[in-house]
Amino acid sequence: MIKSITIKNIYGHCNKDMAYVSVPGSKSITNRALLLAALSDGRCKLNGVLFSDDSRHFLKCLVDLGFDVSINEEEREVLVRGLGGAIPKSEGSVYVGSAGTAARFIAALLGISDGVYTLDSSEQMKKRPMKPLLAALRSMGTDITYHGEEGFFPFTLDGRGADAREIAIDIGDSSQFLSALLISSVCFKDGLTIHVKGSHGMSYIEMTVKMMEQFGVKVLRPDESTFVVEAGQHYHLDSYDIEPDMSAAAYFYAAAAILKTSTVVRGVKRVGLQGDVKLFDVLENMGCEVHETAEGVLVKGPEVLRGVDVDMREFSDQAITVACTAVFATGQTKITGIGHIRHQESDRIHGIATELSRMGIEVLEGDDYLVITPGCPKSAAIETYDDHRMAMGFSLVGLRAEGIEILNPMCCRKTFENYFEVLDKFIDDLR
Repeated sequence: MIKSITIKNIYGHCNKDMAYVSVPGSKSITNRALLLAALSDGRCKLNGVLFSDDSRHFLKCLVDLGFDVSINEEEREVLVRGLGGAIPKSEGSVYVGSAGTAARFIAALLGISDGVYTLDSSEQMKKRPMKPLLAALRSMGTDITYHGEEGFFPFTLDGRGADAREIAIDIGDSSQFLSALLISSVCFKDGLTIHVKGSHGMSYIEMTVKMMEQFGVKVLRPDESTFVVEAGQHYHLDSYDIEPDMSAAAYFYAAAAILKTSTVVRGVKRVGLQGDVKLFDVLENMGCEVHETAEGVLVKGPEVLRGVDVDMREFSDQAITVACTAVFATGQTKITGIGHIRHQESDRIHGIATELSRMGIEVLEGDDYLVITPGCPKSAAIETYDDHRMAMGFSLVGLRAEGIEILNPMCCRKTFENYFEVLDKFIDDLR
């Protein structure tokens, strides 16, 4: 196990002005596509699948539930035979690891079934929010037995079938609660109306709705807080292509901004299913140029990087990326609307503030915001809190500062297992 990696400072040593990068398939799209395929009528081939700790846990859950799944990692393909909403095994146990999407999606599906299932997770996932989803399932009659702290993993679900017609869900902590119920709504024989409480960025909900439509199921929106899936609809799609992961691509686009060079990530488009494409707007506001090319979106870094004031509620996975880029700007950067990221793989607001302060960067930490004052980062060993985005995001600072060491770098296996190999190639391509 690699305990740490020291990032190569190549600022001022880029002999080439362009680097081309390939990144894995989207984590968010992969996980949604896996469940959509499992609930569909017949076989569905998924192309461009992300293989990482998270997606492997999701795949293992489907296999353990008895689904017919064929996996080809080398070709990045998965073939799933769906049973029209039925679960092959009426009882069993699944382990979701630290995969938040799998945790919420699988729990929703099993909770509305008429089987009995025990769900367990990693210690990290046991600390992450589940209560609103479990409360919603209980309101439909699901019997929940907790084997630890109430409202958290592990627990056993004893479902009563998908007989409800209406349900309310609070998404203040995670939009995944709503996505989970939406995707599984086809299992409700009389259709389902979902009333949404709380507030959260809706970009991932929009992704879910669009993907449901691609698989053949229409979601109605009579008002902003109501989602309706009418009875009698079914998922069916022979083949589905997964977009490159914009969350992964973002690190290399931010690197272009930091290094005053240019990056093209192959296959990335400015308009797509992923909310993280909003990062392009932020980079433009910071002074970057953004262009569509035949190979993928190109970002060219500016001579002078500007600070920004940005609400990142809709694409909060990039809060770390923007915070680390802001270190090298000419003015303060304020990131708002990110209170919910305190409940992700780590308390990301506190993690960002702590690790930037460790480098000597001035940071103001609020309940749901950060203010970063740019400066000259000093050498530091960066704690990653077993959080993949902390590891990848803080590696960016080391591209322009000496002695930035990333501890426990392989936590990035959760979503981008060869990130540091790709980063090394990116560095070599510019030198």
